[in-house]
Amino acid sequence: MRAASNVPFCQSEETAASIAHQNQESKEEHAAYLFTEQIEGLPNYVEKEEEEGARGPSAANEPATKHKTKPVTKAPEDEHPHKTFGYGNLSPFHFSRRFSPSRSLYENGDDDVAIKILYCRVCHTDLHAIKNEWGVTRYPVVPGSCEYCSQDKESYCPKLIFTYDSIYHDGTKNYGGYSDMIVVDQYFVVRFPDSLPSDAGAPLLCAGITVYSPMKYYGMTEPGKYLGVVGLGGVGHAAVKCGKAFGLKITVISTSPSKEAEAIGKLGADSFLVSSDPAKMKASFGTMDYIIDTVSAFHAIAPLLTLLKPNGKLVTLGLPAKPLELHSHLLVLGRKLVGGSDIGGMKETQEMLYFCAKHNITADVDG
Repeated sequence: MRAASNVPFCQSEETAASIAHQNQESKEEHAAYLFTEQIEGLPNYVEKEEEEGARGPSAANEPATKHKTKPVTKAPEDEHPHKTFGYGNLSPFHFSRRFSPSRSLYENGDDDVAIKILYCRVCHTDLHAIKNEWGVTRYPVVPGSCEYCSQDKESYCPKLIFTYDSIYHDGTKNYGGYSDMIVVDQYFVVRFPDSLPSDAGAPLLCAGITVYSPMKYYGMTEPGKYLGVVGLGGVGHAAVKCGKAFGLKITVISTSPSKEAEAIGKLGADSFLVSSDPAKMKASFGTMDYIIDTVSAFHAIAPLLTLLKPNGKLVTLGLPAKPLELHSHLLVLGRKLVGGSDIGGMKETQEMLYFCAKHNITADVDG
């Protein structure tokens, strides 16, 4: 049995990855830098001013005041003794990992696990962060993510510390799984089933738990019910595979007709619906019990609500940079629900891994 987690997937002789944590307390003044490498049009190491009032939901009630960023006292590679190589903004980047100050140099704390990273999935959340589409990124940033808390609902703790682009308890910035190693608390390590291959199992720690958690919470596990999956990226793939394992009838909903062969022929979906075809959408009105919306870009959800039966549920998993529009009459007239979901906690993540191993669910990987 290997160890793993849903931050990156990592592997060593005894352990292999973890969930770190995020802090949602209001952010203090901080240094923000941009790389000179022209990755997604970002310049490099330019100190900037930020608008506190436009930093996303966690700062929605704060006054909009400008502030100067605070200078960094130490270079990232000098903050900790564990020298680490990763990809900041997808460019080569040298930094360091934490260790326990009560222990000798290069030793971990009593609860720390040092992990060599072999595989790490790419999540659309990481792309949002790299591009600063939510207005909260602090450069340089090394993506590769998840969240922390306690009582089996870690991702909903009011004082989260993200795996990357957050400030750790010792006051230093943390970096994610796009790197060669990571140090985590043993509480946030999960066992990776031997029957799951490391490379094809790693993305389940992101995409897998992202769909498994809302399916369990919102009751999308009753065999024979009809589930619509909007979008056929990595999360959409996981939704189709997990939904089939639960015995659901799956319809993939996409704007791309070219994805029909993949949805039905490769993934085993029961049907395919082109959302840009008005006639086909009208023919599908009121046919679905649940819809999981995985799209991370702005899009209309009103047409999706018309596909639900009375008492149907639409759960959105993407985090578009712009707010989605919701028409309440579509909810009221059909007693329909719209909800959201983050990743699951440690217990649920472990449960998901065993579920995927049992049903031979893996991710499609390149290379």
